[in-house]
Amino acid sequence: MMSSASTTAGAPPRAPAPAVSPADERIDPKKLIAFLAMVLGMFMSILDIQIVSASLSEIQAGLSAGSDEIGWVQTAYLIAEVIMIPLSGTLARIISTRYLFAISAAGFTMASALAATATNIDQMIVYRALQGFIGGGMIPSVFAAAFTIFPPSKRNIVSPIIGLIATLAPTIGPTVGGYLSNAFSWHWLFLVNIPPGIVVAIVTWNYIDFDKPELSLMKKFDWWGLFSMGVFLGALEYVLEEGNTNDWFNDSYITIAAIASGIGAIIFFYRAFSVDFPVVDLKAFANKNFSFGSVFSFVMGIGLYGLTYIYPLYLARIRGYDSLQIGETMFVSGLTMFFTAPLAGFLSSKLDLRIMMVIGFTSFSAGTYIMMHLTTDWDFYELLIPQILRGFGLMLCMVPINNIALGTMPPARMRGASGLFNLTRNLGGAVGLAIINTLLTNRQDVHYFNLRDNVQWGNQVAVDQLNNMATSFTASGLDGQQAALRQMVNMTTQQAMIMSFSDIFLMLTVLFLAMILGVLMLSKPKAAGGGSGGGH
Repeated sequence: MMSSASTTAGAPPRAPAPAVSPADERIDPKKLIAFLAMVLGMFMSILDIQIVSASLSEIQAGLSAGSDEIGWVQTAYLIAEVIMIPLSGTLARIISTRYLFAISAAGFTMASALAATATNIDQMIVYRALQGFIGGGMIPSVFAAAFTIFPPSKRNIVSPIIGLIATLAPTIGPTVGGYLSNAFSWHWLFLVNIPPGIVVAIVTWNYIDFDKPELSLMKKFDWWGLFSMGVFLGALEYVLEEGNTNDWFNDSYITIAAIASGIGAIIFFYRAFSVDFPVVDLKAFANKNFSFGSVFSFVMGIGLYGLTYIYPLYLARIRGYDSLQIGETMFVSGLTMFFTAPLAGFLSSKLDLRIMMVIGFTSFSAGTYIMMHLTTDWDFYELLIPQILRGFGLMLCMVPINNIALGTMPPARMRGASGLFNLTRNLGGAVGLAIINTLLTNRQDVHYFNLRDNVQWGNQVAVDQLNNMATSFTASGLDGQQAALRQMVNMTTQQAMIMSFSDIFLMLTVLFLAMILGVLMLSKPKAAGGGSGGGH
């Protein structure tokens, strides 16, 4: 679709033909090397969220941290990253993509080394915040580069690469994290970043040459806008991450953070629309394709991060798996994405992007529909088909969503738009996890009380089950009646948890089916033209 548009647009006029055709036919090797190094940097930054989540218990033991403190290893990273992602577009304009990316890669590598040497939880939280903030600068730059340095005819090659990395990294995080912490120690969750981090920093410093610094913009930099954005997004991320654990607005810190986020948002949006050089350019949302793409990206964040959270939760709490076993079970989705990426790239140049998205959303919702029938006995083979459908659906959606959102964006707005686009995915993940955690807690309570009302002395089936368990425990030399009652409570709690998981999968199924209706409202995406490929 895109290749034909670009070649036919360049061929008829005689004069420009020699200049355009070679660019369409050939990718500059120097740019390709720089782009691949940037992709590796983005992979490290996104992977680092989930690689640690699978091994928090090992880090907690290693640092002698309390259970209420260890969550901040994740929260600090996410808060810092969510501030940097939209800011990166402005920084890239001021100091250039080359300096921003190389400094981010070097800083991320140093912060990783520091995290590996942390001796207490306070140090770890500070180092993780540094990692998240500095690493966040690498993610949007890759999206911006993909849509500005390569001609539209190459989109079906580069778009699947960034789509694959953006979805694969969080998915295989638990696998990599579980393996490293089991085979070596939790320190290697951070040490593993150092060799590729050094390579990325050196290669990007030497090979990125996409744009020039505009240091004069520093005089107009909106410091109040930066501060208000930091408060708005940082406090919002804190509320979403910690809300369910701390009983939402019954906790004074959550209430204060929510008020701070609201005030920060008001100031931030006022500054964004009133100053000459805002810290984030929100005018990208005037582009209808970008706005729709950002909504889809937000929902993809819910599906991507939500399922990367809920599958391990089921496997750990119900099946009793350790982090390595969870990683081995979850690897199926990552493998599916890897093999679907080339297909998604091929289809994006042949099919209407809306058809691809409908197929992707249908596949994803089919996977979550199957998971609605979850039981306590489900294992690798029962989870196999849902995970394949999930990986296939994610990749088939991600490539067209990237193309729709950023494919028609003028190069001048690309860096800022890329930051906003990535922010929507991260915020989608944060909102999704907050909703999932809250619903899991509330629905588990509801199901438990419903089950408890049925499991009573008037229910003959329950009484027979209790007596059988009591007899078995007594034969083993235990207090049969007490042990049987404890076992019955555990079974009821477990069933309530399974039923609450099913409720979450029902919610996700409905959400992704609703997205199909959203796709049908889209006008047919135009073939890439003027603005979309003009960065070269």
